[in-house]
Amino acid sequence: MTIQRRSLIKAGMGAAVPFMLSGARAQEANYPSAPVKIIVPFTAGGAADLLTRRLAERLQARLGQTWTVENRTGAGGNIGMEAVKNATPDGLTICSATIGTLSINQFLFAKMPYDPVADYAYVSTIWENCNVFVVPLSNPARTVSEFLEWARRKPQGVSFGSAGVGTTPHLAGEMFRHRMAISAVHIPFRGAAQSMPALMAGETDFAIDNIASYMPLIKTGKVKVLAITANSRWPTLPEIPTMAEAGIKDFIITSWGAFVMPRGTPAGIVNKVSSAIAQIAQDPAVKEQFLAAGALAVSSTPRETEAFAERERVKWKEVIRVAGVQMQ
Repeated sequence: MTIQRRSLIKAGMGAAVPFMLSGARAQEANYPSAPVKIIVPFTAGGAADLLTRRLAERLQARLGQTWTVENRTGAGGNIGMEAVKNATPDGLTICSATIGTLSINQFLFAKMPYDPVADYAYVSTIWENCNVFVVPLSNPARTVSEFLEWARRKPQGVSFGSAGVGTTPHLAGEMFRHRMAISAVHIPFRGAAQSMPALMAGETDFAIDNIASYMPLIKTGKVKVLAITANSRWPTLPEIPTMAEAGIKDFIITSWGAFVMPRGTPAGIVNKVSSAIAQIAQDPAVKEQFLAAGALAVSSTPRETEAFAERERVKWKEVIRVAGVQMQ
């Protein structure tokens, strides 16, 4: 190849770079240029679905175009996650992922159709809530310490319920059992609609379950709440101590949601949606809406979101190992 030809090729490549960059910038500046679909990998009506729909309305108002929510359920959220993994990386398909699909499932399932680290561009956290430590009204305990004293006197041990094997309430119960060295048996139910009545009836002895699910029962005095698993007191239950205040150190369990896009989505698009979420999360009306649904409206940068999900993986990997849980 002659020196003159090499020079021409280099010159052409040099000219192409600004063109490519300007094209990418234009794509990001015009985003979204078509309707956006947010896939929720869980059923309609649940916390993740309701909070995602509220956020979609705000993003549509702020960024334009139509933002729709599609429920793609199955396999603990894995089906919806796989659909987003395989979507075109143009920012027009987003997944409303959760603690389960990003930080737990990979340790629960023998086979996974996606890699939560390698297959996605992380955008922002969007909501978080905590669990409550609840017991039946018939239980004599008024504090977590009193519950532990009571549980250790039970010759056959105690039981705790959850909405199913591998759910955060199940794993939280296993974590408590292991840390406190008590004899406790997990009773899985088909869902919260079955596990909550069982607790009220005293068929199970305790639950460490989602605050949004149990808030109606707490407010109507149908169960006793002894503590919350957040790092500070919850706005709608200011009189209830945290687990740390109740004497159980390092027992912070939050459920959370985050937006992810297919790996390869342009960084400018990712950052544009992340910035919009940060602004929306500061809106007092949004904060009130989310809190009414039992959650806090939150946000984070893409890098913070990815680092947070990784820290959560470290914690839940150990919990699952101790619990000995495995899904097919």
